[in-house]
Amino acid sequence: MNITYIQEGETDTLSLKRSLDTGTEEQRQIVQRIIQEVRKNGDEAVRSFTKQFDGVFVEDPLVTEDEIAKAYERLEPEMIQIIQTAIRHIRTYHERQLTSSWFYHQQDGSMLGQKVTPLDAVGVYVPGGTAAYPSSVLMNVIPALVAGVERIVLVTPPGKDGCLSDAVLVAAKELGISEMYKMGGAQAIAALAYGTDNIQPVDKITGPGNIYVALAKREVFGQVDIDMIAGPSEIAVLADETALAHEVAADLLSQAEHDALASSILVTPSKTLAEKVQAEVQAQLDTLPRKSIAAQSIQDHGRIYVTESIDRAVDVVNQLAPEHLEVLTAYPESFLGQIKHAGAIFLGRYSPEPVGDYFAGPNHVLPTNGTARFSSPLGVTDFQKKTSIISYSQEAFETHRESIAAFARLEGLEAHARSIEARKREESK
Repeated sequence: MNITYIQEGETDTLSLKRSLDTGTEEQRQIVQRIIQEVRKNGDEAVRSFTKQFDGVFVEDPLVTEDEIAKAYERLEPEMIQIIQTAIRHIRTYHERQLTSSWFYHQQDGSMLGQKVTPLDAVGVYVPGGTAAYPSSVLMNVIPALVAGVERIVLVTPPGKDGCLSDAVLVAAKELGISEMYKMGGAQAIAALAYGTDNIQPVDKITGPGNIYVALAKREVFGQVDIDMIAGPSEIAVLADETALAHEVAADLLSQAEHDALASSILVTPSKTLAEKVQAEVQAQLDTLPRKSIAAQSIQDHGRIYVTESIDRAVDVVNQLAPEHLEVLTAYPESFLGQIKHAGAIFLGRYSPEPVGDYFAGPNHVLPTNGTARFSSPLGVTDFQKKTSIISYSQEAFETHRESIAAFARLEGLEAHARSIEARKREESK
């Protein structure tokens, strides 16, 4: 990891990495072709693309109860209990996000308000194939359940044996999900958005995936809603001289092992800590099972920024707007008011980023690529929609009708004005 010294007056733009990856033109064309084929040929196209891209023929992608039962038999009881405990923590946190409809009455008799309604159907994409991510099931499904979504559909790519991960199946079953399909990639996104003979379309699609999944979500947006176009994982660590170098290094590598494009950044006013962390990262890399991935990430996107003060370090963090931010200082809570931009903030040495990935309760689906400047973590409100309620009284209408008609004519909309004035003529009859 290279060490960069930032002077107090420097205003150079810092970034975790690049702008959002929009893929190549070839990748976009491939995704568009897949979506068109699924829209035209439905389930047949999904089977064909699953064979082509996942290397397995799946006649009927719907997961059966027998498959789920066998997953419970194979998964260790201790892991089932851990999943159940994580569910309780995540559900408890998200239940606090629940919002309700509200209404208020004015003195003139008018009633105004907002009606909050859960979405009817949501599709959750869980990465699969060569890896298993039951945590993605929990983080995407639980807020939808808390919001009151009645139909939740889970899709995930099958392995070479045509099966899904035992942990993913158990996690979904523990949440009461019965509609699960062995399909992935752009074809799964298209099936969720447009439907097939056997799959009814949904209203929103959430969940991470590779570049083809991201591009497919971008293509179908408008037909359905999506959560976000997420980039590779990011972590920034704000630390002072009290932080322990081996812990900081371990935390940086926890994200580097995700993806060669992941970003791991330390921001500190301590030159001594910076040099110790630099050495620790290299030492710990040698013992990682995913060393090649983590090493590439650290080489290409790992950085250590040394500032002249802790306040300047906070400024740098706000400019980075990272997905994950750890605050490893003597008094981490004291910086909470100064930090404006981060997807999730982890305060103190006993709150490393993996605590949030799996167990604490807050959602781990977070804005990346600096979008924490204007975006929020996935939550309950993402699975609700709001409807404005207007019930004007006659008194309010008579008081304001001339102003409303005048405003309409200001915008050149005569029919709008006449809609208001028509009621005046009706009253005079």
